[in-house]
Amino acid sequence: MSIMTFELSTGCGSLAWQGDDPSVRRYLTWPNDRKDSGPFFEHLKAVVEEFGKPNKIAIGLGPGSYAGVRIAIAAGIGLAAAAGLSAELLGYPSICAIEDAPNEYAVVGDARRQSFFFATVQNRTVIGDYQLLTEDGLREQLCQLRTDLPVFSSDVLPQFRPRVEQRHPSAEVLGELIAAGRVKFVHPPLEPIYLRGANVTMPKASKLFSKR
Repeated sequence: MSIMTFELSTGCGSLAWQGDDPSVRRYLTWPNDRKDSGPFFEHLKAVVEEFGKPNKIAIGLGPGSYAGVRIAIAAGIGLAAAAGLSAELLGYPSICAIEDAPNEYAVVGDARRQSFFFATVQNRTVIGDYQLLTEDGLREQLCQLRTDLPVFSSDVLPQFRPRVEQRHPSAEVLGELIAAGRVKFVHPPLEPIYLRGANVTMPKASKLFSKR
């Protein structure tokens, strides 16, 4: 079974390939600029040309850069379509694939609008819900954690140092999770992990149906 995974939810992009032979594998990382997806597609093209189309394709779904996750999902859909019925498309939370992570840890991140998210991970699985907190709320949450529980973030958050260590999710870890069959991946339709509902303001009815 050949597995290709990619992770574009943070500032460190990664792509991994592994085949039936453990020695046949690739792992590539690069600075992931959400405004320039060129390096990702160059790496994707090079790996497909070298190894062919995979049997399984897995994508990190965030939370993180919506633009990056959407690009990853679109590329996965296209690659799965090109591979035909032989390819299976899967998704999994990016924060469960933090590189070199212990069995249990917490993850925080910038959720924009002056808020931050907080989640805990055990056995590469999110435990409970994602929490949205203010800066003061997150600082209080961190103070309440066990001192031996690592806290990671893919964002640069100097206001929470040294409690929070910067680490990124890894496409290689996603591939290892699939190969081990340890966790349950989600199937299409895939979409980014949203931390809050869409902020939509509807026009007033009087403007929609004004009398002429």
